[in-house]
Amino acid sequence: MASHSSETKTRRARRQRNAGQDRKKKAGKRSTLSAAELFAKCGEPGKPAPTESSAK
Repeated sequence: MASHSSETKTRRARRQRNAGQDRKKKAGKRSTLSAAELFAKCGEPGKPAPTESSAK
């Protein structure tokens, strides 16, 4: 049977590791733009790209 302190140490390490994974999942969920957002400034397909003055 493991001692109480070793159980606590293991539990703490697991909780910190899981918290780090959760933080990274949350941060990475919206880190990349969608294709529509990425190419929105290019205009409609088959049409010329909008100029700077008309984009404002």
